[in-house]
Amino acid sequence: MSSTAAAVLLTLAFAGQSFAAPAAFQDLSGTPARDKIAQLQERGIVHGVSETQFMPNAAVTAAQGIQLFVNAFDLNIDLLQFVKAPQATDYFANADNGAWYANALIIAANNDLGISPDLDPAKNWTREEFTHQLMLTIEKHSNLPMIKIMPVDIADNADFTKGYDGSIQRALVLHIAGLDSAGKFHPAADITRAEAAEMIYNALEYIAAHPAPAGGLQE
Repeated sequence: MSSTAAAVLLTLAFAGQSFAAPAAFQDLSGTPARDKIAQLQERGIVHGVSETQFMPNAAVTAAQGIQLFVNAFDLNIDLLQFVKAPQATDYFANADNGAWYANALIIAANNDLGISPDLDPAKNWTREEFTHQLMLTIEKHSNLPMIKIMPVDIADNADFTKGYDGSIQRALVLHIAGLDSAGKFHPAADITRAEAAEMIYNALEYIAAHPAPAGGLQE
């Protein structure tokens, strides 16, 4: 498969294109999160690059990550009214209004996900970028209970971009994200499709298991 064809398939995979009952992915045998990915596939949240291929080690672009958030948390603009039809470039100057991701960016902007207007949709998201945006999304739209945070020791916390450490700490405490065997998070590494899917799965599981109370701080 050419690199161009692979890129197109990856785009469709996170764009939510699905035209038949999903077949089991055949390239997840060495992927620890394969059962979680399979469950997300069954729920229509993630899709393969073909009927049997997921490409778990491929990087996730910003546009693909945003589409994944829209899929996972069922975000929409169904109840909004606009004076004129919105365009992705109304919110993100570097977007392409004719691209597959345009609607997802419009939905994200109107659901206040805290995404920078200078977003580059084609840029690979790092582990810290994806984690930060994921935590902003679920905290904005899932009414998570407030909890007291005991910071986790992270061996490479000096590598974090300023402003992302709080999101990463919350993701670790809630077991949405994890550290490697050396206690490192690898914030600057590109996040893979498998890693992104596993974090989405963990987030949805946490939300389902911990509905927010009527008020107050959980111990």
